[in-house]
Amino acid sequence: MQILHLSHYEPIPDSEGVELFEVAVAALQPTQLCIGLAEIRSRQHDFARDTPEQQRRYLRSKPVPLVRNQTGDLWMIDRHHRLRALLELDASVTTFGYLVAEVASSSRAETLRELQSRGWLYLHDGRGQGPWPPEQLPTSLLDLQDDPYRSLVWKLKKEGVLRPQPLIPYHEFRWGAWLRRRPLPPFHSGCLEPALPTARRLARSPAASHLAGWKGEA
Repeated sequence: MQILHLSHYEPIPDSEGVELFEVAVAALQPTQLCIGLAEIRSRQHDFARDTPEQQRRYLRSKPVPLVRNQTGDLWMIDRHHRLRALLELDASVTTFGYLVAEVASSSRAETLRELQSRGWLYLHDGRGQGPWPPEQLPTSLLDLQDDPYRSLVWKLKKEGVLRPQPLIPYHEFRWGAWLRRRPLPPFHSGCLEPALPTARRLARSPAASHLAGWKGEA
């Protein structure tokens, strides 16, 4: 089994004090190969209760860090789950973003290589295999694979077992890769319950203390 190695990364700049702009979600290219469908479905349930005004205020409060190349193409460095959830519900949905970098190239391949050099790509698939070449990244959020371990980590974070680390790229995937190498009962994104007791115990154990966001037994 491949061991996830994502040691080098540049922290994602936050949005404080920067200019936000509105952009169509369908126009944003993803920087990862997979998502956790459990989080997608949970977010869709939450969005269904919001009015359009509430949704717009929420999206403005959670702007998307973006990278732009010389042709104006945009890559999203975060927020894949909430925006995939919205895009499934409304193909014309817009969101708010801010630029964290501009790449001096009009080539998609060169742009992806620049993102990779900054540690801003996640190139393992829904089975944890990879890294695959950056060119295999889809151009649409709708084409991302499901990774049930990403779903499991989302649930652990939602329960407070793990501490959020918003400036570490692909933080949840790092935890997912660690759990993937531990014995867990069979589960999938639509049914996490069989694996949750063991996953909680493992995530709180000293063996996981090297991972960012570890809280131990507290």
